[in-house]
Amino acid sequence: MKKSGAELINPYSSAGNKGEQVEKMFDSIAPAYDFMNTAMTFGLHKWWRNRALNAVSKDRDFNSGALLDVATGTGDVAFRLHHNSPEAQITGIDLSEGMLEIAREKLKKNLPSKVKQITFIKGDSMDLPFDDNSFDLITVAYGVRNFENLRKGYSEIYRVLRPGGRLCVIELSCPRHPVTRALYNLYSRHIIPTIGKMISGDSRAYTYLPESIAAAPQRSEMTAVMNETGFKDSKWKSLTMGAVTYYIATK
Repeated sequence: MKKSGAELINPYSSAGNKGEQVEKMFDSIAPAYDFMNTAMTFGLHKWWRNRALNAVSKDRDFNSGALLDVATGTGDVAFRLHHNSPEAQITGIDLSEGMLEIAREKLKKNLPSKVKQITFIKGDSMDLPFDDNSFDLITVAYGVRNFENLRKGYSEIYRVLRPGGRLCVIELSCPRHPVTRALYNLYSRHIIPTIGKMISGDSRAYTYLPESIAAAPQRSEMTAVMNETGFKDSKWKSLTMGAVTYYIATK
């Protein structure tokens, strides 16, 4: 399948496998990831996360279900899923062992009694190691633009989601208003890369960020891709002047 959009944007080199480069990038920035998330969003990432997860569960109780967080990173969405559905079995999966190590340490430190209920495993979103129809809710926060192949990733998520189950995607997006967009471009393309390089030591990771955001499908284009891979009732909502958008769809 021919690549397009963010699939063509690699963290380090235009040649080579995107998944391998994404893994390398997140292993590199893992120690600084949580700090940078808070700093570059002024703490708003937690509000965005909560708004999206509250919306997807507004008319559905996932408390007795099995929940999957794809591209779980350091586990923040997985932990919030537990907060919202404390009896659910939660699995977080990610390419980066460096990110997963931090997630596991946070689990042991903050929720030691839940180590059997919340599980973090290494795996590829292009080939999820789960049976068909395994999960009631699947989340992906800031991860779909890093997929090697977006449609294949959505198809895998669709496969392991149970009929009637829901998908919630949270992704950074570009504001539409010309003035807001100009300020956003200044911040995302100049200030964030400079700070990111200073703190993480990775000169490329935070220039890849705005490039991949701009190249990824957004809003109705993203829901169209979801629909192409089988999802129904796909919808989106942008927050904070369009800087982030969450998507909800049903199998």
